[in-house]
Amino acid sequence: MTTTHKILRRPLAGLASIALIAGAPIAATTIALPAPALAQAGGSLDDAVAALRGISTMRASFTQTDRSGQTVRGTMTLKRPGKIRFEYSKDVPLLIVSNGKSLTMIDYEVNQVQRWPISNSPLGALLDPNRDVKKYGKLRNTGNPDVLSVEVRDPKKPEYGVITLIFVRKAGAPGGWELTNWVSLDAQNNRTTVRLANQRYGVSVSDSTFTYKDPRRASRRPR
Repeated sequence: MTTTHKILRRPLAGLASIALIAGAPIAATTIALPAPALAQAGGSLDDAVAALRGISTMRASFTQTDRSGQTVRGTMTLKRPGKIRFEYSKDVPLLIVSNGKSLTMIDYEVNQVQRWPISNSPLGALLDPNRDVKKYGKLRNTGNPDVLSVEVRDPKKPEYGVITLIFVRKAGAPGGWELTNWVSLDAQNNRTTVRLANQRYGVSVSDSTFTYKDPRRASRRPR
């Protein structure tokens, strides 16, 4: 098994950690947001929601780095409503994809498929920002009016971890704020950082992008 593959095979591993232990139920609790935090940050939760909801389609390259500094790369494709695909470089035999209803992680090295309902996951912070960012998000002061930081967590379930979304003010981005990176931290303090680059909006994306080849079928022997 390669070193980069080991990075991804930790619990819900790497990019899947944006789901913050995806199978875990999320309490429908609204986090109160102190008014001073809004003024200091130079942006609001509404700005973050508008930035995410303003994306009809997006394609971007990403780099994913774990706490030890190991890095892998790939391409992220997003399409509203609820579809996302994380495709790694050819030397990493994993794929993470959402068809709008469920999040699936496919491990082509061991022919394994894992699936979780999106409705039970803070992955909605990217796929359903109006629900998740508004209900579970808390603005963090960055000290820079052009940088917006939103922490998303369930305060009643700290074992599920936390994801922090970072936006930078950009006139050409949807809502005037561009999602540039996020940091996820699980209950074991395993930190994963994902950085986006070369974001392209409004690109043509077929729904077939969010399907995948099931390795379990390919591995079956004909009778």
